[in-house]
Amino acid sequence: MLANPARSQHWPEFDWPFFDDSHRTLKKDLNAWSLLHIKHGGDESRAAIDAECQGLVTALGHGGWLAHAIGGRVFGGVRDVIDTRSICVLREELAYHHGLADFAFAMQGLGSGAISLQGTVEQKQRYLPRVGRGEAIAAFALSEPDAGSDVAAMQCSATPVEGGYVLNGQKTWISNGGIADFYVVFARTAEAPGARGISAFIVDADSQGLEIAERIDVVAPHPLATLQFNQVRINQAQRIGAAGEGFKLAMATLDVFRTSVAAASLGFARRALDESVAWARSRKMFGQSLADFQITQTKIADMATLLDAATLLTYRAAWLRDQGQRITREAAMAKLTATENAQKIIDMAVQLHGGIGVKKGNIVESLYREIRALRIYEGATEVQQLIIGRDILRSV
Repeated sequence: MLANPARSQHWPEFDWPFFDDSHRTLKKDLNAWSLLHIKHGGDESRAAIDAECQGLVTALGHGGWLAHAIGGRVFGGVRDVIDTRSICVLREELAYHHGLADFAFAMQGLGSGAISLQGTVEQKQRYLPRVGRGEAIAAFALSEPDAGSDVAAMQCSATPVEGGYVLNGQKTWISNGGIADFYVVFARTAEAPGARGISAFIVDADSQGLEIAERIDVVAPHPLATLQFNQVRINQAQRIGAAGEGFKLAMATLDVFRTSVAAASLGFARRALDESVAWARSRKMFGQSLADFQITQTKIADMATLLDAATLLTYRAAWLRDQGQRITREAAMAKLTATENAQKIIDMAVQLHGGIGVKKGNIVESLYREIRALRIYEGATEVQQLIIGRDILRSV
């Protein structure tokens, strides 16, 4: 296991036309910062992970990186509109160094994304600067026990009352659940059936009636929880956007960040490839190095090719979105390909490492656990296939 495998300061893929000098500088600067501030591995107990995640949010805020995850210069953002390529560059680089660092960054953006997109000036002033400085932890509360991929099936309700709403129901698989300072919650307000009757709200973590029903432990240790809303009273001013427009807002938020899930997969896969190359060169067997065997060379070739293919699709989607184009199909292709290819690359990396590859604490072992969830969250692979197929059939 290499704490930091040797890396060239020249990344060939950043010579591609998808990027400008700001993206190249961003990657270089974040790599240098990460080497100083991020350590891979450590205590994986729930308390330790919570504390580490909170510490990473603070560090990322102090480093200025979270300012890329929010929209609006006046609210502390780097740009008035979130730059998709920058988000992808940041996630890829952070994932390369440590999965929890990527998680901490991504959830700040996803958790506050609806506010960046459609929040009132007052909402933006109250929440976004604190998110960007790492002083408030954000969370995105969309999924329910019976409404994951089928978001329109949600049952959590927001009943209108004088001056506001009363929330009742559950949300589950909520990233940052239990450590967040506020949640962007999507609930049924019943203006119309299905997706047209959902609205979005900001719910502070200390709201009376909001409880952490369960902390969820998963293969890659991240803060996750089930939330229970029991007669949670919120003001009218806490609704984001128009009543009944929450589903559209949730999808718009996911559109911003779905391509970045592909980018995180690239970071995990790139680390697995670098670890494998370094290991193959140093591992001695049968009088030569592992790298001297042709079977090793073919595996490395497959890994590199899968990675480049995923990288091209990911940054094509990011570039197109930054040009103002609709990228439903391209984002789905990027997420599907990057997550599935990264799973293959990391599996090959574990195999190349042999027994040490499944030893707890080895980097490729942790990468193996990190990548699995990315094939599911923010739209499982099978959902991406449906999106792509339907979009093609509609356009033919």
